[in-house]
Amino acid sequence: MKNYDIVIVGAGPVGCCIAERCATQLNWKVKLIDKRPHVAGNCYDRFHESGVMIHQYGPHYFRTNNEELLSYLTQFTEWLPGNYFVSSFSRNEYFHFPINLVTLAQFFKKEKLSPEEGKAMLEEVREKIENPKNSEEFVLSRVGREMYEAFYLGYTLKQWDMHPRDLSPSVCGRIPVRFNEDCRYVDHIFQLTPKEGFTAMFTRMVTHPNIDVELGIEYHKSKHQATVIVYTGPVDEYFEYRFGKLAWRSLAFEFKHVEQERIQPNVQINYPNDFDYTRTVEIKHVTQQDHPHTVISYEYPKTEGDPYYPIPTENNHALYLKYKELADEETAKNHVYFCGRLAEYKYFNTDEVLENALRTFEMIRKNHGHQ
Repeated sequence: MKNYDIVIVGAGPVGCCIAERCATQLNWKVKLIDKRPHVAGNCYDRFHESGVMIHQYGPHYFRTNNEELLSYLTQFTEWLPGNYFVSSFSRNEYFHFPINLVTLAQFFKKEKLSPEEGKAMLEEVREKIENPKNSEEFVLSRVGREMYEAFYLGYTLKQWDMHPRDLSPSVCGRIPVRFNEDCRYVDHIFQLTPKEGFTAMFTRMVTHPNIDVELGIEYHKSKHQATVIVYTGPVDEYFEYRFGKLAWRSLAFEFKHVEQERIQPNVQINYPNDFDYTRTVEIKHVTQQDHPHTVISYEYPKTEGDPYYPIPTENNHALYLKYKELADEETAKNHVYFCGRLAEYKYFNTDEVLENALRTFEMIRKNHGHQ
């Protein structure tokens, strides 16, 4: 058995980032394992049978305000501009989403709205709920019932299989309302996509003589001994479901090849009130691949399957905190660090999860860098 300084369980963004830092900054011998047959985790992209690049596990729109993070990643990739545009199909119309002044003008049949007029309009239609206790109350307090039913209610029911009134305010609170005419999906300073894809970027990150990558294998604690372990898998699974299973929403994807260069007006269309799927994605708008055909992915939320989204209810959060207590003990006693969406039962955007990985690496360096 080969000795390693660190074993990292999970070759997604967290695992790749910490592996690279430990190998290059600490000169550690690193073992990186993943039960999937590829690196990059849910950021994994590949070429469809048609030759069109697709995002296998749903679209990843990289954005950040963190110049240091961007500089770090630029070691492993060139970039393409990635201004992301999303539409929501409701009332037989396509609306820019998230809601902005263009959306409001179209929805309420106005010619054009100033920021002041937009704010006054929402003030008129919103419900006066001072301390929203759930997602329904949160949205009603911001945009009123008509827009809630047009854009949020049906989407939330499909996505979570729960009514918005049973979900914490943070679920719909992640979606902004903007009083400008910026129709981009996000307003971060840097909106980019890796020129050759996420898989290529993360592969370069872990192509180092100090890093041994083993894919397609399950993690067994007894078989991988090291001074430090980073675990990025489900925290409840690590502790053998001692307190029961944490609840997740899963997804199924259907990819349709179309013999046409482009088919959608923009990368993503949400369908809050029509069809069984929540959204369709034509990632070619982002990858800017030169190809005569395209591929559309259809996203179907489901209960069983790989864990994608932690379900933010008070009970689930309380259950996670019990596991977090065990995880903190495991870190203190056995130097096992829990990092990432599955390990922390928290939804992260790609930039957020990489920042989190870099913070975890600094903690490991501080505690064990002298070994």
